[in-house]
Amino acid sequence: MPSPKAYDPAMRVAVVGAGSWGTTFASLVASKAPTTLWARRAELAEAIDRTHTNPDYLPGIELDPSLRASADLGEVLRPADVVVMAVPSHGYRAVLEAGAPHVRPETPVVSLTKGIEAGTLLRMTQVTAEVLPGHDRSIIGVVSGPNLAREIALGQPAATVLALGDEPTARELQALFMTPRFRVYTNPDVVGAETAGAAKNVMAIAAGMASGMGFGDNTRATLITRALAEITRLGVAMGGDPRTFSGLAGVGDLIATCSSVESRNHRVGRALGEGRSLEEVVAEMRMVAEGVKSTAGILALAERHGVDMPIARQVGRVLYEGASVREALEALMGRPARSEVELLEARA
Repeated sequence: MPSPKAYDPAMRVAVVGAGSWGTTFASLVASKAPTTLWARRAELAEAIDRTHTNPDYLPGIELDPSLRASADLGEVLRPADVVVMAVPSHGYRAVLEAGAPHVRPETPVVSLTKGIEAGTLLRMTQVTAEVLPGHDRSIIGVVSGPNLAREIALGQPAATVLALGDEPTARELQALFMTPRFRVYTNPDVVGAETAGAAKNVMAIAAGMASGMGFGDNTRATLITRALAEITRLGVAMGGDPRTFSGLAGVGDLIATCSSVESRNHRVGRALGEGRSLEEVVAEMRMVAEGVKSTAGILALAERHGVDMPIARQVGRVLYEGASVREALEALMGRPARSEVELLEARA
């Protein structure tokens, strides 16, 4: 396999979105090339610039001192040779539309967002292609993997997948994004990596519900295994490569998100499993739990492609239909007995 292509250290990078993951990613890349982070609020941009920390989303963690921040979207995007989008799915289109006049047609655009756009059911790379119709789709990609922001910001070893169609560009960005503590693998399967990233958030809510009810490792392992089968069925039906779901963007991300207290989606599910209301939980969160919004989109995509997703369906019942977590559990455990061989064949 080709090694990472050399990158130009003068390459200018724009990261759009100063939440925890956008800030972490910007700080990583700033250690390699000139990087500017766009924050929606001027006071946050000023704080990042002045203190080299993000007090709202990564308190107490020092960022690379060369990272710059700005609330002026045009100022951030105009000089950029690479654009990295880290905006939640519900605001992704509007922000990119505002920035589109400043993005050059030859500039690679990479999404960090793991979600489905409400209404259109589009993945973020598809939204990007719509908003930037003159762009070559082969340089529109996604970064996805077991990437809990705070752990990476603290320098803990981790890895991710950069899914992009154009191989030379992918290898150049691989070299740009990779650091001694953050490995980056390339994969041309944008559909599979992006679908896995969105769908795993739904499963993390389910895993959190199980934890909130006091269940242990057997339950979590069962849920993760069956969740992977559901995600793979959907991703393959949408055109993804089945191998992607056995990698970092698939099972790797699923394990991390279903197991970690750092996962926002897991925290939402856990609170629901403890008997709290969705409205109460969401009101307390500073950051977006993508699975709360994306579950509806994942279920609609499953229906469109004729894919059975029983775990996702029960999460949807709890989020949108007023079902209790216990009722959802009983519905899952009461399903007809099946052959695992048949299920594994269906997944393939």
